[in-house]
Amino acid sequence: MNNIYRFFWFCSGVHTATLEKHPTEHNKYVGIGATIFFTGLFAALSGGYAMYFVFKGDPGAIFFAVFFGLLWGLAIFNMDRYIVSSINKNASTWKQIAQATPRILLAIMIGLVISRPLELKIFDKEIRERLKISYTNSQRSRIDTLNSSFNKKYTFELNQLNEAKARRDSLASGLEADRQKLNFEIFGNKTTETSGVMGYGPYAKRKEAELQQRTQNLEALTADVQRLERFVDDRKTFDGLMSERLFTGKQLDSLTSHAGFADRNWALGQLSFNPDGTRDENTARAVTFIGLLFIFFECLPVFVKMMSSRGPYDRSVENIEDAQNNSSTRNRDFEVGVTDAVQETRVQTETDKQKIIIKGQAEHDLQNFDWNK
Repeated sequence: MNNIYRFFWFCSGVHTATLEKHPTEHNKYVGIGATIFFTGLFAALSGGYAMYFVFKGDPGAIFFAVFFGLLWGLAIFNMDRYIVSSINKNASTWKQIAQATPRILLAIMIGLVISRPLELKIFDKEIRERLKISYTNSQRSRIDTLNSSFNKKYTFELNQLNEAKARRDSLASGLEADRQKLNFEIFGNKTTETSGVMGYGPYAKRKEAELQQRTQNLEALTADVQRLERFVDDRKTFDGLMSERLFTGKQLDSLTSHAGFADRNWALGQLSFNPDGTRDENTARAVTFIGLLFIFFECLPVFVKMMSSRGPYDRSVENIEDAQNNSSTRNRDFEVGVTDAVQETRVQTETDKQKIIIKGQAEHDLQNFDWNK
């Protein structure tokens, strides 16, 4: 337990030697340190999960995810540790609030960054379903666009094909009526278009000849329709329409499994809306509350440090800092005094030296002076 306590003290950024002298403060800083540690742990999981999707499909995806997760977790841990340890409990309340405000804003930003990848994992099933709908709609839109472009490009040929099909269908339905009339004529059924005389007479022969002629016309028209259909199919194959199909269930599963971070992040944002565009309040609140939970968890160490009262550890730290500041000031004064004294000695020594040199030079000049001039 002692090692665990010391580890969490380290996480909280306290001066361990000073804190050990105040047992009543131990649990408070264990709680602060544990909060900072688990915030860094969540950041490592979040960063690793996000990086895994960035390199998904690469053989080294797991390695990059673990490496970046540890790096990101340590960075957030160090930042949180600094944010909490830099709040001065010996300052006034308003000064503490002023110190904490930028740190809280930074903590909110960190919370948003941490929460997003974890939200992607929490709503993984719903994200997959929304991606399937998106991919299906995109494929359907692509097919509709290709069909529209194809229809504009081959409007004349498609009109010819439709007209030929209409004539073929009309002629085929007329042939059925002609066969029935021929049967009525042969078997003597009296109608407005038959003679009512049984047997294979002249009327029957004439109707049979007309039927054969229309059959030949139908065959020729059917051949034209088939020729036009082959042409249209060839053009569709050339333009890529024949290869475009709506995704099957297995294809959609594969696409969602390989979806990147950007697509999944977009799908998470779309969970707050129904397919018809209306807002899904239940899902929107769930996503918002989870994000707020991580933001609050990230801000919690700062709030705990601010809400905690000024304890004996804070007073001891203040006394140590005052003593160190006083010692630093005295050391500065000592160094300044020594420097000034040394400088004065150097100036006096150099002055005396220069006086001796000048005096010796003057005496030399006097000795060598020619008085006869």
